[in-house]
Amino acid sequence: MEDFIEGFGITQNKLAVSIGVPPRRINEIVHGKRGITADTALRLARYFGTSAEFWINLQSHYELDRAEDAAGEQIAAIAPLQVA
Repeated sequence: MEDFIEGFGITQNKLAVSIGVPPRRINEIVHGKRGITADTALRLARYFGTSAEFWINLQSHYELDRAEDAAGEQIAAIAPLQVA
């Protein structure tokens, strides 16, 4: 998200004020300390002219990457179901 914000030449604070959320929320999202909620996704979509799904998918991909990093070996060791 940080690259997206910088690409438009705006600050985290300006974005927060523009979409009506506390600046801390944007900062925590940028630093991976907070996820993008449906409410925030709707606000970001309206502001940037994207879809809310774009932001939710961005969050989902981030969470999947983190989960794979944390438990990738354990997940790889799971034997897939064999249907007879």
